[in-house]
Amino acid sequence: MDVGQILTLTTNKFPERTAILFEEKRFTYQQFNGRVNQLAHSLLKMGLKKGEKVASLLFNSNHFVEAYFATAKAGGIFTPINFRFAPEEVRYILNHSDARFFIFGEEFSGLVETIRPKLTKVEFFISVKDGAVKGYLDYEALLKESENTEPAVRLSEKDKCQLMYTSGTTGRPKGALITHGNILWNLINNIIGREDKEGEVSLVIGPLYHTAALNNHFTVRVALAGTSILIKRFEPRRVMEIIEKEKVNVISGAPAMYHLLLALPDVERYDTSSITKCTSGAAILPDESREKLLKLFPNAKGVYDVYGCTEASPNITILKAEDSLRKRERVGPPLPFLEVRIMDDQDRDVPAGEVGELICRGPNVMKGYYKNRKATREALRGGWLHTGDLARLDEEGFVYIVDRKKDMIVSGGENIYPREIEEVLYHHPKIQEATVIGVPDRLWGESVKAIVVLKKGETMKEEEVIEYCKNHLASYKKPKSVEFVEDLPRNPSGKVLKTALREKYLIRKGGEL
Repeated sequence: MDVGQILTLTTNKFPERTAILFEEKRFTYQQFNGRVNQLAHSLLKMGLKKGEKVASLLFNSNHFVEAYFATAKAGGIFTPINFRFAPEEVRYILNHSDARFFIFGEEFSGLVETIRPKLTKVEFFISVKDGAVKGYLDYEALLKESENTEPAVRLSEKDKCQLMYTSGTTGRPKGALITHGNILWNLINNIIGREDKEGEVSLVIGPLYHTAALNNHFTVRVALAGTSILIKRFEPRRVMEIIEKEKVNVISGAPAMYHLLLALPDVERYDTSSITKCTSGAAILPDESREKLLKLFPNAKGVYDVYGCTEASPNITILKAEDSLRKRERVGPPLPFLEVRIMDDQDRDVPAGEVGELICRGPNVMKGYYKNRKATREALRGGWLHTGDLARLDEEGFVYIVDRKKDMIVSGGENIYPREIEEVLYHHPKIQEATVIGVPDRLWGESVKAIVVLKKGETMKEEEVIEYCKNHLASYKKPKSVEFVEDLPRNPSGKVLKTALREKYLIRKGGEL
């Protein structure tokens, strides 16, 4: 079995069922699969060999998912690039990945022209644009020139399918090599954990160059013959209109997306009765937000919390809807076909309830990092994926993510976990969003700094925030300083860029606060 067969099998069973909605375009499975096969044959005619990279720089669109499945069927390795990256970052990934084929949208033509002289590996530039562009191959023309039969490329679960570059919040992005088998096992875990059903209509809002959107939100829908509504740009009101018009069943996203939906002044006027499933991932979903979402989506029985990372394709744990109120702040038990352990700094198991690094092992874990043996050895030492996340297990085996290992604050010899403080801040009625970082302190080594986004029209003083935390936490955990900002910097998956915040406040005040 391989990833391309997922689409082929579904098409054979449900050829006339709607597969994709993108803006004003609708594609049945037969139409979608036909275009995929045409592109696959075009890539093969141009000389794509098994294991070669096909890079893409595209917004969420039918072209993105066509390129993905076409590459998979042709035996290539799909390498999507973050469309928020700067030209130099795009150039780095294209050269580092050794991609000979590069598919890009017309919005990125100027960027491509800028970096083209510095691209050492790309031979075929394929432009998704109405009308041919001099010097580039035309995407639609390539499809018209090729047949829509199934490509005769033999693949196995061991073959590589995706090269997914991490967000690169610290240093250069690393490329995780993910096999067909990794994706298929993640798919099985996803269906069991999220209790996905055949024929559901789902919004795909997160960027598809991330494993969460591509492997969880989209590929699962293809496997279960559902309909994917691809969102090019997130606009809260437009999303609510689509939910009402298309009778959407499943909505997935990061907490930041849900906060923007909930902030709409008249959000309750939309008919959301069709939503039966709401899933959250990438960051902490505050309890207050969870309760508001269940009021907004009254037919959702709870919120599925999904925890994972790129290197795990990406799922590690899923908290089912039925447990979302009973197991507050947990991210669920380990998925069925995956082992999880909590280890100390000497790679020894810690007792239940104690904090350590979460490591996992299973058939969904990546092959390794492309052209980075050192990072691969470190991440997969002992045959286990070391996530870098601090966690603990409760008495039922449910995982609680304490924080990123690198984000832990050590103040006066005490370990302080920012997430615990952030959860308290999210409960304050005036606070919309908050994050916590450690900053240098001459006396204590590090001290706690809170960065806060207030709800529209609200005002607070630094002292109020500190006193509120003092009333709900041990005194040594309270913030020593508070900064009020308009918004928090985030990476495309919705995670707050704490590294950027630490650099900002260190640079601004010369390393002292």
